[in-house]
This record gives sequence, structure tokens and C-alpha cells, in this order.
Amino acid sequence: MCLILFAYRSHPEYELLLAGNRDEYYDRPTAPMAFWEDAPELLAGRDLAAGGAWFGVTRNGRFAAITNYRDPSTLRPDAPSRGPLVSDYLRGRESAREYLQNLLPRAAVYNGFNLLLGDAEGLYYYSNRGGAPRALEPGLYGLSNHLLSTPWPKVERGIKGLAGLLREATEPDAAALLRLLEDRRRAPDHLLPNTGVDLEWERLLSPLFIESPSYGTRSSMVLRIDRQGWIEVTEKSWPEGRIRAFHFGSRLPAGFQPPTPTLPHKRGGSFYTGS
Repeated sequence: MCLILFAYRSHPEYELLLAGNRDEYYDRPTAPMAFWEDAPELLAGRDLAAGGAWFGVTRNGRFAAITNYRDPSTLRPDAPSRGPLVSDYLRGRESAREYLQNLLPRAAVYNGFNLLLGDAEGLYYYSNRGGAPRALEPGLYGLSNHLLSTPWPKVERGIKGLAGLLREATEPDAAALLRLLEDRRRAPDHLLPNTGVDLEWERLLSPLFIESPSYGTRSSMVLRIDRQGWIEVTEKSWPEGRIRAFHFGSRLPAGFQPPTPTLPHKRGGSFYTGS
């Protein structure tokens, strides 16, 4: 992923509200959000080029997401793919804290990354470009292709938009969070970061939602986990605008009516697609 906005323990009804965009070259093969046949507890999209994932959640509420750290001068073409850092954690049994501690000795072999991991104990952040793993306190955060809450224009605009939704909506829904992610406004040149790419690329990469002839936002994701363990995941694929939504967890919220058409998943919960 290239942008993650999230509110952790900052809403009376939700443990976690998260919205994120995955930006990638259009010709990179990708499978959409689904429960994996070889790991039926894991819901994630799949990078068909390298086999990992950029975002995922399990039926018991374990969560992971990753962004790349943008620094072309340090990229190594022989480095292992970073996507398995997400899928390996979600398929395993280690706690988030244990997984990150065990990752530390080998973290330097990867190109730069930011990793968010969550479980019943808490929410954790680690970058192999920014110090030791740490547990996150309740609050609003933004993460792009630098360290957590680095004040890039897209990050600051996204956090401000998320804060506005929390103030204005008793129930921040997936549709509102997806709209937040569709902001295509470019930042003015004097606010652009200097990450080692040329000015035209800095301009192109500055909006929350990215468009270009060969590279851009491929999908937008929303994750909502309430304080009783009910999980809702929504993915909107681009450019077709197809929506996939998944609902599962420990209970049905009061008055919940799954969208139609509804297809029961063989392991419980519900799933629908639409546009």
C-alpha cells in the first residue's frame, strides 16, 4: 500500500477504523480481496507476481498492512519481496510483538518498508528505516512512503479528512471513507517532499488517489473493527470501480442487514459484490 489512514481506539464504537490506497503499476498481476484457498482464515488481495499481500485480516481479528519506504538510492533489485511480511504474519501463530521481534535480525535484507500489525494485545508499527518496533497509543495516524505520520501533504490532508469524518458522523461508514481516498488534488510544488524521484513524479505521487498512464491507485480498502470484534472489510478496485465487501466476527451488530445480493461464505459471515 502507499497510503494508510487510521483511527485507533478513537471512536466510541470502533477499535480500529482504517482506509488505505494501494498504488501499483497497472500491468502487475493482482488477485482481488478474497479468503485464500490455502489459508481459509485469511482475507486479503494477492500479489500474483511475488505471492504476498499488502493488506489483510483474519477471522479472529489479526490485521496487517505494509507500505514501501520511498528512497530510490537504496533500492536493491535482489532484495526479497516485502509482501510476504504481511501474509506470513497473518498465516502464523506469533503475536504481533513476537513477530516483529523475530523479524528484527533479518529486516535489513528487505528494501525499505513500514509494517502495521494488530492483534488482541494491541497495534504495532515498525519500519526498517526508523528504529525499534513500538506499540501505538490511541489516536489518528497517517502512513505513506516514509515514516509514520511524516507530514507529507497527502498524509496531513488524509488525517484531517479522517478527523472530520469522526467529528461529523456517528457511524463513519465505508462509503464515506472510500470517498476520502478518492481525493485527486495535487500538492503545490513548495510542499512536495524530496524523496529522490524527479519533480514530475513527486507531483504525480502527491494526491491521495494517483492516476497516470502506467501507474496509479489500483484498489482502495476500508477496515472497520468494532469493540465487540465485528469486522467489516470493503475493497474498491480501480479502474472498474467494483466493490467487494466482507462481514464476519463474533456477533451481528444490532439491526444489521447485509447488502444484497448476499452470498453466504462457506465458513460463515457474508460477502457481496457491486459497483
